[in-house]
Amino acid sequence: MDAVLTGARPRLSAEDAVAIAVTSFGVSAHTARDLGSERDRTFLLSDRGGDPVAVLKVSNSAEDPAVLDMEAAAALHIAATDPRLRVALPWRPAPAAMAARPGDDPARLRARWRDGRVAHWVRLYDVLPGRSRVSAADLPDAALVAWGETTARLALALRGFAHPAAHRAMPWDVQNASAARTMLGDVRDPRARVAVARVLEVFEERVTPVWGRLRAQVAHTDLTVDNALTDEAGLVTGIIDFGDMSHTALVADLASVLDSLCGGREGAEMFRAARLVLDGYQRHIELEDLELEALGPAWAARSALTVAISSWRVARGLEEREFAERYNAACLRMLETMEAAGWDGVARQLGAAAAPRPDASLAARRATAFGPIADPLFYDEPVEVAEARGVWITDPAGRAYLDAYNNVPCVGHAHPRVNAAIARQSRRINTHTRYLHPAAIELAERLTATCPPELDTVLLVNSGSEANDLAWRMATAVTGRRGGLCTAFAYHGITEATAALSPEGWLDGRGPGHVETWEAPDAYRGRHLDATAFAAALARLRERGLEPAAAILDGVVTSDGIADLDPGYVRELVRLTRRAGGLWIADEVQSGHARTGETLWAFDRFGIVPDFVTLGKPMGNGHPVAAVITRRDIVAELKGRTTLFSTFGGNPVSAAAALAVLDVIADERVLDRVRRTGRALRAALTEVAAAHPEIGHVRGIGLACGVELVADPVTREPDGPRAGRVRDRMRHLGVLIGTTGRHGNVLKIRPPLALDDSHVPILAGALDAALSQTR
Repeated sequence: MDAVLTGARPRLSAEDAVAIAVTSFGVSAHTARDLGSERDRTFLLSDRGGDPVAVLKVSNSAEDPAVLDMEAAAALHIAATDPRLRVALPWRPAPAAMAARPGDDPARLRARWRDGRVAHWVRLYDVLPGRSRVSAADLPDAALVAWGETTARLALALRGFAHPAAHRAMPWDVQNASAARTMLGDVRDPRARVAVARVLEVFEERVTPVWGRLRAQVAHTDLTVDNALTDEAGLVTGIIDFGDMSHTALVADLASVLDSLCGGREGAEMFRAARLVLDGYQRHIELEDLELEALGPAWAARSALTVAISSWRVARGLEEREFAERYNAACLRMLETMEAAGWDGVARQLGAAAAPRPDASLAARRATAFGPIADPLFYDEPVEVAEARGVWITDPAGRAYLDAYNNVPCVGHAHPRVNAAIARQSRRINTHTRYLHPAAIELAERLTATCPPELDTVLLVNSGSEANDLAWRMATAVTGRRGGLCTAFAYHGITEATAALSPEGWLDGRGPGHVETWEAPDAYRGRHLDATAFAAALARLRERGLEPAAAILDGVVTSDGIADLDPGYVRELVRLTRRAGGLWIADEVQSGHARTGETLWAFDRFGIVPDFVTLGKPMGNGHPVAAVITRRDIVAELKGRTTLFSTFGGNPVSAAAALAVLDVIADERVLDRVRRTGRALRAALTEVAAAHPEIGHVRGIGLACGVELVADPVTREPDGPRAGRVRDRMRHLGVLIGTTGRHGNVLKIRPPLALDDSHVPILAGALDAALSQTR
């Protein structure tokens, strides 16, 4: 036990306090009022009119002067780093008595006073405005949030502070909670004694093993209602005691605040109050997952220490029972409330994520909640996901799967650059584009900089469906036509307009009357390799009295079965469209953002300049953001007829995500990686195909690969059921792919662009095994 807590408090009267102020600091006072203290003596000095003059603090004789100097240095450091955070500053002793300033030697800010043979250090402090020892239970919600903010600001102000004396074993610091076991015998209430013992066990089991991984620094550790002054609204106006400072984890600092502010609150109200405090704290310091998991037991340990230390001091005659144990009943109720909630439940109440566990009920709940027309789950045994990094998805049981399917996390699941951009911007502001903010403007400028000069205008929306819908809307408005063309099994979105251009979703085989389709090239069977099918689709439109407003094309025709389209073929489609008076929409939702490995956008490799470029899925690496890039003259034709605005389109957070994706593509040389990995992947897949005649064709470009399965290599009849079985078997082997094409017989390999050469053998090996195991 720290000798300071075992030593008797200094013996002096109010008159002694007045005399010390004069002799040591040259400050005259008329009266001194004892403010109470656990181990020292603290007096408020006032003049003849009753106005406060200063606060005198007489330290316990066992106090280490280095600790006192640390307290003074910390106060001066805070005053310099966050001047708006009011802390009581020490005064210089006489003859130069006045409030200290940053840079003053802390050792010169204390004086010596003797009580007979016993020497004590004395210090004089500012008087700060506010009330002391407010009732925590009476603090309104706004004050609870503000207390959390103050706690975080205090931690930030001390972040760069260091002092050798901070590395000490303070009994009130929860990292030393186990030392309270020696005090259990002094806890008179059996119920409280058992509760404290149980909490210490929980702390040792859940927190002690991870303590070394928690963020740590010099911290106040005792920002309670006893050590702060407040105004009438309960907001902190001053911090007055740094006597329990130590180098410890940030959660120890928060634990003391929650222990103080949540006392006297019952059940759900206790947790609600705690969350408000944490809301305020996280306006300045975001808590890490591990900190949120550790916070509940740390808070409970602090409450347990309140009971144990106060009982121990009373038992040794160091403090009067009524004063020492004034918080014990409230602490016991807090401990019992937390135990009743369960420690995992406490973590959830404080904002920690639930520990991932497989939930067999999810599929049935999904079916009930989403209804019968929701897209079905993948695989014969659906994958329940818990987290992901790069190209790996992990399920709640901890099994990792190589993700060779998802193109939405373009630069890899949970990319740190994108995550940081989203979090940083969301902490600042998120609003719409009717206010000026540079992020959306910079995003638009950077997008147009990647395009031919004709494409100079950007409209920001939220999804690929919205982008295609908006492009279609502008095309029909500008041309005055309503005919549309798309490939025969395309997918371009879920809005009414884009569903009409998505034959993949025409489950009854009937398409809308204003849309015609053409068959995508099939190099494997030597079909539709020129523009004849497209010209025939144009002719069918005209036969129905329709002229084309626009044709739309996914640059790798993903839903039609994936293909490496010949640039001359695409140029001819564009020529025919424009000759017929229509506009060209390059749908880059699946083929853009470096997917092909040759250029950022698939349309570039075709040598065309589209009228509209639509972006979506990968643009924000999973964050909802999309765009239409077009020509100013097209947009100008709509002026006076309509305005274009999306509430969330181009919001600062989404724009930050999209900018980060562009940065990663450049910095990680993603095009080079995709080109290299794509070649290696197709070579490996071709090698697998040599041993499995059921693979009729391996094709693709960059990291968009199709492996076509056939029932007979001679007739080349599609084998959709076999493809489904192979896909499902690969899932059980730990590799996730999809299927595509009208017959569902093409294995769709379209991974995040973080896939590299090291992953290729895993993917190819799983395909080889799956083919062997599904004969």
